[in-house]
Amino acid sequence: MSNTQKAATPQTEPPDFIKLLAHELRWKLLQALVMGDHRVQELVGFVGQPLNLVSYHLKHLRDQQVVTVRRSDADGRDMYYSLDVDRLQSLYRAAGAALHPTLASEPIRYTAPLPAQVRVLFLCTQNSARSQMAEGLLRHLGGGQIEVASAGSQPSAVHPLAVQMMKQAGIDISSQKSRHVDEFVSQSFDYVITVCDKMREVCPTFPAHSTTIHWSLPDPAVIEDEAARLVAFAQTAAALHKRITLFLTMIVQKDAA
Repeated sequence: MSNTQKAATPQTEPPDFIKLLAHELRWKLLQALVMGDHRVQELVGFVGQPLNLVSYHLKHLRDQQVVTVRRSDADGRDMYYSLDVDRLQSLYRAAGAALHPTLASEPIRYTAPLPAQVRVLFLCTQNSARSQMAEGLLRHLGGGQIEVASAGSQPSAVHPLAVQMMKQAGIDISSQKSRHVDEFVSQSFDYVITVCDKMREVCPTFPAHSTTIHWSLPDPAVIEDEAARLVAFAQTAAALHKRITLFLTMIVQKDAA
């Protein structure tokens, strides 16, 4: 048999990634992490299984680098688990290619209009960097279909590097202001997204119909070294871009259902 013929021979065993997803509990954990980040105790509540079993299956997901974990900025004893969507997508395509080459191709993307105006509020402690960039990104990527604001529990001022990072992406947030969350507590939002562990701990209660989401992102502004701080802002901007792109895809599908 030639090398060409060997290469065309289909894989007889399912890829490990397919086996990873096929487990019901691991599937439920991924579903819980799609929209936002959670502590292990919260995941235990979502799936209704004991802590040791949930931890065991989270380890399997971490070993495949589908799920990542970082220590909470609010309480160092807590760990936040996050879904790495890019890694998940890469493994998913590779598994598809093992069945048929066409399944490894890029999926067809489309943008569907939202049937109604969606209101989103981003929150972080100082409302200076993460939430400000998130506000600008969502307003831009949402194409005018999203009404978005940001605020904090201890508002300061928009960080110059946040303005710089967004300018590099073609987004002007120089006119945005740092605002206190108290200005918004009586208002109605479809989604309230905390991008700061500390803010999540003190987040006020919004109307019951608001969906609350948490994205555990480190604060780039606290880094003292100037060069490292610039890198951190760029990484935060990139992470927010990925999260918001996924968020938009999900709310379009939800509203279209």
